[in-house]
Amino acid sequence: MSVRRRSLVAWLFALPFVAGFGLFMVVPLVSSVLMSFTDFRSSDVATPWAVDFVGLRQYARLFADPVFRRALVNTGYFVLLGIPLTMGVALLLAVALNTGITRFRTAFRVGFYTPVVTSVVAVAVVWRFILQPDGLLNRVLGGLGIVGPDWLHSTTWAMPSLIAMAAWRNMGTLMVIFLAGLQAVPPELGEAATMDGATAWQRFRRITLPLLRPTLLLGAVLISVGYLQFFEEPFVMTQGGPLNSTLSATYFTYHQFGFGRYGFAAAASYVVFVVIAAVSLLQFRLLRAKD
Repeated sequence: MSVRRRSLVAWLFALPFVAGFGLFMVVPLVSSVLMSFTDFRSSDVATPWAVDFVGLRQYARLFADPVFRRALVNTGYFVLLGIPLTMGVALLLAVALNTGITRFRTAFRVGFYTPVVTSVVAVAVVWRFILQPDGLLNRVLGGLGIVGPDWLHSTTWAMPSLIAMAAWRNMGTLMVIFLAGLQAVPPELGEAATMDGATAWQRFRRITLPLLRPTLLLGAVLISVGYLQFFEEPFVMTQGGPLNSTLSATYFTYHQFGFGRYGFAAAASYVVFVVIAAVSLLQFRLLRAKD
């Protein structure tokens, strides 16, 4: 069979996927980009040709909107606190499983990973029980003589509560990734450093962490992309309240689609996309493996 014939056969086999990808991915993607430069609303669905091209006006409206600016600040707060907390706890657990716990390592992996695959509704039920005014956490604090707040209805504590919930849900994924990276570190390097008098902390900082940079980069990118799009936590637990203190950029975008402001919502979604791309590029520059 000639090369040209083989290429034709290959394209014929790939055609269903290419057609599906183009129809359900490329066309909606291009349409949403174009929509962000128009005043498209739900009332224009029947007559899409009647919408007006407004250029960057939707983006200007976005950044002039105090609610959207608040949503961006909330998202930044969630990311800046959530990523170090989740990665730090996950790395600590991975190190413990890799060095200190051997007999029940598989059971611990399953236990810490279970929240990742658990329904967010089930997670919300558990955390509502923990965080409600007469819940488990306030009972524990009361036993210590501390009066706990109404966690989910406090403008001060609602966001930290969601961050704690998100860290608990997602640390299992990073723990498994970090554990795989730790097990790939050659043990003879640590043994040689021990013979030279290096302490456990020195071995971890000078040997393990540098060799773990690609794994840390993968974990940081995965968790930051998820946290920059955080939606389930406020949607299920607080509905963006109280007083928009837990409103995220993606939850704001969801509301705009619900209000029928499709062009405005599309512009908001692409602002989030640009932020995610910029943060990912920054992480690649900071955490990429050095020669």
